[in-house]
Amino acid sequence: MKVNIKEYIVRLVILFIGLVIAHLGVTLFLLSDLGADPFNVLIQGLHSLTVKAASGGITHGMVHMAVCFLIIIALIITDKSYIKAGTVVCMFCGGPIIDFFSWLLAVFHIGEMTIVFKLLILIIGCAVLAFGMTIVIRSEAGTGPNDLVAVVISDKSKKRFGIVRIVTDCVFVAAGALLGGKFGVGTLICAFLVGPVADLCMPVSSSIVEKGLKLMKISPAAAEKTDK
Repeated sequence: MKVNIKEYIVRLVILFIGLVIAHLGVTLFLLSDLGADPFNVLIQGLHSLTVKAASGGITHGMVHMAVCFLIIIALIITDKSYIKAGTVVCMFCGGPIIDFFSWLLAVFHIGEMTIVFKLLILIIGCAVLAFGMTIVIRSEAGTGPNDLVAVVISDKSKKRFGIVRIVTDCVFVAAGALLGGKFGVGTLICAFLVGPVADLCMPVSSSIVEKGLKLMKISPAAAEKTDK
């Protein structure tokens, strides 16, 4: 299989931009104070568990990275075709981005926000997360490990991504809650909203990736033939 290095680098850049956008959406969840996104409820639960078992020094981002690593290992064993360089980039960059955005949140004061404003921030966060996630997926350079779970199940079951995403998000919330992760009404809104919004964003994200390739004088059609 021939690989167009220039094309793949451009796809990785697009993937990273999508990753940052997606984590901006996660930041808005935290800012709304109505509950974290479903996957981070699971991470919170695992983080709480590890903090109790260890002497400290383990951050939320570290646990996020560890869980992503386990997901990648599981896919390497079951289906290596889904593991690409971008997946590894997401694994190592996701945690630090979360820690960075969490640090930025310290400058905001959420106590005086009305519930209506919090809900508005939450809904915007859902849209931003879904949009960033679809850019990552459509970059075809890899996928965030947590999103990859829904991608793989969707491909294997031939079900719409949005429907599968709802199911996986509900599983993340249930597992995280059992481990001590905190969730709220915002988490539930996210679980049932992000998947369908992602379905709507897929065509737009595909167009953005295509335009990005053309901007770098890479023909998407030619690139597709090269990948084959």
